[in-house]
Amino acid sequence: MPHISKMERADIISIAKSTLEIEISELEKLRDRLSDDFVKAVEIIHSAKGKLIVVGIGKSAHVGNKIVATLNSTGTPSQFLHASEAIHGDLGVIQKQDVVLCISNSGNSPEIVNLVPYLKDYSSALIGMTGNKKSKLAEFSEIILDTHVDMEACPNKLAPTSSTTLQMALGDALAIALMEMNDFKANDFAKFHPGGSLGKNLISKVDDFLSSQKPQVSENDTIKDVIISISASRHGITVVTQEDEIIGVITDGDLRRMLLKGDDISKVLAKDIMSAHPKTIERTALAKEAMKILKDNNIGQLVVTENGKYFGIIDIHKLLDEGIN
Repeated sequence: MPHISKMERADIISIAKSTLEIEISELEKLRDRLSDDFVKAVEIIHSAKGKLIVVGIGKSAHVGNKIVATLNSTGTPSQFLHASEAIHGDLGVIQKQDVVLCISNSGNSPEIVNLVPYLKDYSSALIGMTGNKKSKLAEFSEIILDTHVDMEACPNKLAPTSSTTLQMALGDALAIALMEMNDFKANDFAKFHPGGSLGKNLISKVDDFLSSQKPQVSENDTIKDVIISISASRHGITVVTQEDEIIGVITDGDLRRMLLKGDDISKVLAKDIMSAHPKTIERTALAKEAMKILKDNNIGQLVVTENGKYFGIIDIHKLLDEGIN
């Protein structure tokens, strides 16, 4: 078993801070040397008739996959191509109208050296993201995105750390610039994330979360009718209507308050204990609007309408379970 040194908490924090300081310093250098090459890269990708193919190997491959995921979710169609797979048959995914972004810190790994002539020939443009402007990748690239670092955060200066951070950050910068050029808005983002909480908050309607139950009584129903309706719905509420016009609601809290008064309840009708003018929302409204009403008024259920008529109930617990906030 190798010897494992015991480190003080302060030492661990110091190492973490040193790592971050090195990477922050390299990011600041990257920011300060951004040039027209970055602008040209964004413009070429934006004007391409095809998609963006991102190529990488090793750690750069992991970065490339993340960049592709970010680009696809922000409106720039992209596909990742692993360099070692490309030279063994996968070059066919590149079409002449596509733009290629090849990521390699050294720019001279054997796979990249063998591959770049084909990347250039098969695509409409080759963009190289590299830390070595004298590399084979840089030689074949029409545009070079310079990601060289003076210092890796790794104490042995071996593991890609600062260099991959710069690659990731520059990929984000490309994605955000392209978002702005495409006028890509929050609702567009939601279209690509319909299953996530963000997508649900941006596009989900009240109708998507309606209860399967529709508790309802008339204004002249007895207290027994009210109790049966509330108990059957499992929402602790029933809606008082007159020909589908909403005139009030009765909650289990209203029932408890009535019982605490100690009056004779045998002749009590729904209209006697209902709360008039309840909060409502149209079924076509956004679910997040319903959540706001529920929170602002400290209530657990909201009456849903269709063209002003009673349509159903939406419950705060259902919205919370589905990630609506």
